[in-house]
Amino acid sequence: MQRKVCGLTQPDNIEAVLGLGVDYVGFIFYSKSKRYAESPVLKKWVAEHQDLFADVAKVGVFVNAEVDYVLNTVHDYELDYVQLHGAESPGYCQELKLLWSVNTLRGAKIVKAFSVDQNFNFATTLAYASSCAFFVFDTGGQADHGGTGVKWDWDKLREYEGTTPFLLSGGIGPADAAKINVIDHQQLLGVDVNSRFEVSPGNKDVDALSVFLAELD
Repeated sequence: MQRKVCGLTQPDNIEAVLGLGVDYVGFIFYSKSKRYAESPVLKKWVAEHQDLFADVAKVGVFVNAEVDYVLNTVHDYELDYVQLHGAESPGYCQELKLLWSVNTLRGAKIVKAFSVDQNFNFATTLAYASSCAFFVFDTGGQADHGGTGVKWDWDKLREYEGTTPFLLSGGIGPADAAKINVIDHQQLLGVDVNSRFEVSPGNKDVDALSVFLAELD
């Protein structure tokens, strides 16, 4: 099961999380987030420590961002993925994919996050499948676009019949490993954790993460 830790902001903490053997680290480029990662210090640190990310993908999280901002941030932070966490359309995703296919800019794979509540229709995801490497299924009805610590009803995953893999997200905490291990869905790629493993916004509790990740199958 793949592991993504999102909402990182501090170089020392990032390095400690990387030491846990995660697959993805997430940086949030949404100015209204408490975990906003845009900073000259972080940009410089990432550029100078690329060796630390040899086996870990860097994911930039964006919310209804201008295309130029996404392109420039992918270049500046040497991102491997962009995670679109707003109301981005299938056409927006296709535009990004096309732009990266026809020019020499650093490209990134695309991930679309969906806010799932009891009324969510998983058929919504079909139009994004051709553009996205995988999806993130997060908690719906939250104005903060993630990082709320609130769960959704994971039983609803039975309704997802698509072929695109997904990361499970939304309120996952230290006591949830056993429940995640028994989810039986062939497209479950892994988990995406954030706010419930924090000492403070953007600063992860490395010890709690270490125990939780070790308990995942």
